[in-house]
Amino acid sequence: MKKLLLCALALLAVAAASAQHADKSVPIIPLPNSVKQLDGRFVISDATVISYDSKESKSIAELLQSFVASQYGMNLQLSQKKQPKGISFVSKDQGNKEAYELRVTPQEVVISGVEAGLFYGYQSLIQLFPLNATPDQLSLAAVEIKDEPRFSYRGLHLDVGRHMFPLSFIKKYIDILASYKLNTFHWHLTEDQGWRLEIKKYPLLTEVGGFRKQTLLGNYKTDGDYDNTPYGGFYTQEEAKEIVAYAKERFVTVIPEIELPGHALAALSAYPHLGCGDNPGPYTAAQTWGVFDDVFCAGKEETFEFLENVLDEVIAIFPSEYIHIGGDECPKSKWKSCPHCQKRIKENNLKDEHHLQSYFIQRIEKYINKKGRRIIGWDEILEGGLAPNATVMSWRGDEGGIAAAELGHDVIMTPNSYGLYFDHKQGPDRHREPLSIGGYSNLEKVYSADPLPKALDITKQKHVKGVQANVWTEYIETPKKVEFTILPRLLALAEIAWTAPERKDWKDFSENRAARHLAKLDQTETVYRVPEVYGLKDTIIYASEYTIRDLKPSVEGAKIYYTLDDYDPSELDLEFTKEVKITVPENKQRIFKAVVVTPGGRRSNYVKAVIINTKK
Repeated sequence: MKKLLLCALALLAVAAASAQHADKSVPIIPLPNSVKQLDGRFVISDATVISYDSKESKSIAELLQSFVASQYGMNLQLSQKKQPKGISFVSKDQGNKEAYELRVTPQEVVISGVEAGLFYGYQSLIQLFPLNATPDQLSLAAVEIKDEPRFSYRGLHLDVGRHMFPLSFIKKYIDILASYKLNTFHWHLTEDQGWRLEIKKYPLLTEVGGFRKQTLLGNYKTDGDYDNTPYGGFYTQEEAKEIVAYAKERFVTVIPEIELPGHALAALSAYPHLGCGDNPGPYTAAQTWGVFDDVFCAGKEETFEFLENVLDEVIAIFPSEYIHIGGDECPKSKWKSCPHCQKRIKENNLKDEHHLQSYFIQRIEKYINKKGRRIIGWDEILEGGLAPNATVMSWRGDEGGIAAAELGHDVIMTPNSYGLYFDHKQGPDRHREPLSIGGYSNLEKVYSADPLPKALDITKQKHVKGVQANVWTEYIETPKKVEFTILPRLLALAEIAWTAPERKDWKDFSENRAARHLAKLDQTETVYRVPEVYGLKDTIIYASEYTIRDLKPSVEGAKIYYTLDDYDPSELDLEFTKEVKITVPENKQRIFKAVVVTPGGRRSNYVKAVIINTKK
């Protein structure tokens, strides 16, 4: 436990709060649900003792000891007995295992809770620590916090089928989740482009299905260019178990996803007899992106025998309540022409191929339920009738989630329309963004989302268990690009998942708390996207004279630079301080561009205002 979260700790926010948000401005993300600011400060010195009262609280106390040592060079002592002027971790049930209380006074610091609650209390505590204090200046503002999450499921997904990432990065990913009180890592392990989990009964799944011959270059095209380079790899079962154990120590549940009945090309390339027809195949793992017609045959018993054997090994590795079985984007064309599938439809009095998919999902669900687990599937599993105990992950808008909840099924909200597809670009101009699949999801869009659909009947709202963001990796080849896609949007995800909606405040979040978190992140090697300057959006203004004012940098300590000549601004240009008055001659225009440059030298995209002196 002593080594927990060393990289995630780089994400903590720091500094005192602004007076205009007296009850909200603690530099904590996600914002606690009850904050009372007190008088005075608690001073930390070499004599400060960290105490604990149980084995559980000791492990969290050790985290704080390691944090203070690594960040401030101080070696605080641990004690099983509470000490005066000390920091105490107390095992106390708050009525919710994820709830905690944190009280800082000039006399002591007390963090109380059980299990994840103690851990989350620790996460909030370290976010209160100052940024650049020396050991002889280290103190915490007095505050009282009582906190618990809005939703029980708070997740982030990662697709390793299109591109996979080292085990060390998967651990860092989990660290980042845990530091912002997200509690679920959805690991998308199989795809058309690659099967990434060792299955010992079927070694060809990784030996053959784990590799593709080449990968598409650039945007998706029917007739594209390729890199002519084989790509692949997989995680062994021991590595997967290592990730599960690592996540468990951080109170993160790992939910594996095994895609079925679609997105199966990689599996079919290894075991072609599982495809439709009497002589299926040959198949190859997909080299491009999109949806493919070749799916598991729903009419062959061999298909279900194969999937049950695979799931047996998956269940043995992952102790999560849920197993994600995909269920999305399953074309029915091969089923329509397959004699085995048509026989299955006839013998089971199924209406059509949509009901055949429902048969497929329900049969898999029954098997997983017999193993003591439950299934989650994307909202297409609603088609043809929903499996009795299934939980729906609603991604195509909130309609699927509403429909499932009204039928009495649990729901995880993850609509791309909410901005929860983090592979979507973060700025409106694609020429200023890295190559992506498209779409648009910036920090503000994510923050404005409410995972509880307003159209859902109040009596059914209990079925909305939480919210998740997804990272699909068609155009994300490296760990650094994954970091760029999730940061800073993950900060907004954490807040909509944890904090009561009436507590949310975009201005406080963006200009104060997120800006401070990014300032700390700026001191590390972790990649993040610098948000554009606050106070101005790309716009056209008709005026002979216009004053630009009230701009704020998106990262604490950063500076704003600007140009008026349509060249892209940098730190070599004029610094924006208070305001800029722009005079435009008749029938001319001036183009004001502003960019944020952080202390670490990172830049935002520019924001552009075109001021035109002419009649509309």
